Amino acid sequence: MTKSPSIALVTGASSGIGAVYADRVAGRGHDPVLVARRRDRLESLASEIRGRHGRKVEVFTADLTNETDLGRIEALVRDTPDLAILANITGLGALGPPAMIDPVTADGMLKVNVLALTRLSLAAVRRFAAIKRGTIINMGSVIAMMPVPGASGYSGSKSYVLNFSLALQGELPESGVTVQAVMPGPVRSEFFGDKPTPFPDALFMSAEMLVDTALAALDQGETITFPNLPDVAAWEQFDAARGVLIKGVTQSGRPTERYAKASA
Repeated sequence: MTKSPSIALVTGASSGIGAVYADRVAGRGHDPVLVARRRDRLESLASEIRGRHGRKVEVFTADLTNETDLGRIEALVRDTPDLAILANITGLGALGPPAMIDPVTADGMLKVNVLALTRLSLAAVRRFAAIKRGTIINMGSVIAMMPVPGASGYSGSKSYVLNFSLALQGELPESGVTVQAVMPGPVRSEFFGDKPTPFPDALFMSAEMLVDTALAALDQGETITFPNLPDVAAWEQFDAARGVLIKGVTQSGRPTERYAKASA
């Protein structure tokens, strides 16, 4: 019997983290489907992967801020019968003082980081849940945990990635579907361009190291991965504190006593 092909669709595959994911999933026996805006880079990467791994590679040019392009990739996810992995890697930033951020840039960031990731994930969930297997990898950022001046919208968008991924995994118990949120710190890529960054060079991780670490974590069953966090207990303590907060705000529908005193 001929084994069916296993397909991994990677967005943001033209460079950086996405390009490394495309190479690594091919090395693991999947046929990559590469999605990004720059066809020349996609074709070059596809040629490299074919030569290095002997896999079938398909290329789809798409701008995920564009509704037509997003709908086309959404349909591709929904209608690819052998899809095994969806890697939502593409991301945009709108960094700087809020008064200086171009609204069009902010709109594009939210369309890619939130809307596109959500729609592609939900399309994958419908397919994966039906066959009781599949993996969704959502690229977040540690900045989701640390809202900072100059990155308010970006931090908010990555907080969405984290909470969406955690909730989605919680909605799929014993379904065979895995949702992993990857939460890196600074990564050497084209994201920052030529602009100076507030991070020391020692904090930067290479895209190769990030992807290899994230995939190793996925192999170990992690659904949330902080690649450079020495002790996972730090996340467990954070999550436990969040649980205490949730318990506190679900005790009553009445205003807490301290506000009643203040208004007296």
